[in-house]
Amino acid sequence: MLPLSSSFLGAYPRTRLRRNRRDDWSRRLVAENVLTAGDLIWPVFVQPGDGQRQPIAAMPGVERLTIAQLIDAAGEAQALGIPCIALFPATEPALKTEDGREAWNEGNLICESVRALKRHLPDLGVLCDVALDPYTTHGHDGILVEGHVANDVTVEALVRQTLAQARAGCDVIAPSDMMDGRIGAIRDALDAAGFEHVRIMSYAAKYASAFYGPFREAIGSKRTSNRPLDKRGYQMDPANSEEALREVAFDLEEGADMIMVKPGLPYLDIIRRVKDRFHVPTYAYQVSGEYAMLRGAMDNGWLDERVVLESLMGFKRAGADGVLTYFAIEAAKRLKAG
Repeated sequence: MLPLSSSFLGAYPRTRLRRNRRDDWSRRLVAENVLTAGDLIWPVFVQPGDGQRQPIAAMPGVERLTIAQLIDAAGEAQALGIPCIALFPATEPALKTEDGREAWNEGNLICESVRALKRHLPDLGVLCDVALDPYTTHGHDGILVEGHVANDVTVEALVRQTLAQARAGCDVIAPSDMMDGRIGAIRDALDAAGFEHVRIMSYAAKYASAFYGPFREAIGSKRTSNRPLDKRGYQMDPANSEEALREVAFDLEEGADMIMVKPGLPYLDIIRRVKDRFHVPTYAYQVSGEYAMLRGAMDNGWLDERVVLESLMGFKRAGADGVLTYFAIEAAKRLKAG
């Protein structure tokens, strides 16, 4: 890297950095990063039945959709140039169990949603979350043994869930559970079943964050035994960054095609370190708490709505190739309008 010296870069008044900022056309010419609708993945919450859209109180503007409503919404996303949507279920309480067995029921809400999407919108990418928390009575991402999430028995359940989703037509499997060894087990199972084309986007660096609260309300996994969920036994410590690099390295070695850092804005340094170290497709998840903060501030007039694209550009500048964001539709419309 060349030194940032005046002899290399020039000096005022001959060099005036404001020249290239003067006009819109020149700002676009020298832009170092570009954000497009093709960089966005839209997370969508699916609900059973054929009723009305259900607003999520903690995420103003975000709603749970029935499968029929999902098809219409996904069609709009595709028309705007969004290449992929991510599905999350609002599972009926009666279907939740200690072991989360509804996760690998091939007739479950997510599998039915995938089949419907592939019938109506075959060229739209579909990403499916792999974790047990939407399906367990306790709200954890795995199977509990003596009060703790058991790693290996959970991985076996995740493999069953993965194969059900792959058979339904899912394009991208996204394990969000943070169990050790699950990427290798899932890759082996997919390949053995003839799904070698199905991609894996690993939640490789998923932190035990307080920013997930609105999401847990959306899928109905917010609390267990009337106490806040504590997932620090398997999700990462927010204090650690070297550990994130080890997690990413393990997942890539086990067969991940793409990796994700979650949450997003508080972990831009992790995104940059991952991209610089591994040079692989790297994604950020602008999570529910980040959305709720920005949406609430905009709705109250405290922030200008330009913060949506600014925040997404921050992910690109940090090194992300794309972003999972609840703002995807809004952002795509803004980008289209210029």
